[in-house]
Amino acid sequence: MTVLSANYISIDGSQGEGGGQVLRSSLALSIYTQQPFHIHHIRANRKNAGLQAQHLTAVRAAKQVSCAHVEGDNLGSSELWFTPNPAQGGHYRFNIGTAGSTCLVLQTVLYPLLLADSPSHLTISGGTHTTASPPFEYLTTVLFPLLAQMGAQIEAQLDSYGFYPKGGGQINIQIQPSSQLTGLTLLKRGKLLQQMARALITGIPAHVAERELAQVKKRLQWADACLQFVPLQSGFGSGNILLLQVQYDAITELFSCVAQRGLRAEEVANNAIEALQTYHVADVPVDEHLADQLLLPLALAGKGQFLTTAPSQHTLTHCDIIQRFLGIHIVIEQVSERQYLLTVG
Repeated sequence: MTVLSANYISIDGSQGEGGGQVLRSSLALSIYTQQPFHIHHIRANRKNAGLQAQHLTAVRAAKQVSCAHVEGDNLGSSELWFTPNPAQGGHYRFNIGTAGSTCLVLQTVLYPLLLADSPSHLTISGGTHTTASPPFEYLTTVLFPLLAQMGAQIEAQLDSYGFYPKGGGQINIQIQPSSQLTGLTLLKRGKLLQQMARALITGIPAHVAERELAQVKKRLQWADACLQFVPLQSGFGSGNILLLQVQYDAITELFSCVAQRGLRAEEVANNAIEALQTYHVADVPVDEHLADQLLLPLALAGKGQFLTTAPSQHTLTHCDIIQRFLGIHIVIEQVSERQYLLTVG
């Protein structure tokens, strides 16, 4: 076991929501700040605690891009020591080997490479449309356009879809380095410009997607022109996801639900619909999931502000991890029954 030096940041992986976000953000912030850290009780609040394939790939991706010294990077490990060097741009390939989320592995190394000294090209293989993680379309329609406003230059391509349990999906990401990210303010979403429901399906009877879209039409009263049935080519295993996209003057948001065994098509649709309705009623530009995604880039920029819904435990935990590494001020203020103002810096 490594004896901790005085400059190691000690992280309790069971704090707050106790999931993978604690680990991913710690890795990204460690590389950015060049502060080594030790994390224990990794994912202690999850049924399959410790490092699983997706999290282990994230650790090894962070290790590779920063030539870090790492101990504890083994499947099932509950403890990790990470000592980074500066991130180096380059061509990297990461294979999760399961249907673990490619988007969450990307989340770990995106910001260190965005602030590196040379461009990067990433190929990540695994799951692209999985539960408890953003689908690929979330990157291209929601997150990356906002990061572009902050000065980031990122291009993304979906080579193949990966659903649970087969996986086998692949994304390609090209990153041009930015010397400094600029802040972002999102207080109003503006006028609704477009709304679209897409049901992606492969290896499953078409009526499943048709029923999802029918439920969207019934509950949201969206016109047929806003409903898209998207059959995918064979070879991606079997899978289905419903995507509800709403575009406003200031922002685009995406709400989704992945089909699972035992979950009826109408329930898949209802899950996505209810998330959209919660967002709509709150009249905020940033929903709780995007709030969590924006925290790290705004902290790296040194400032930012947005109006959002009640912060999740996930977001509160993320705030704490960011403050541990950066010491930056993050304030969450309730301004109405459903609205919260989050200010960074």
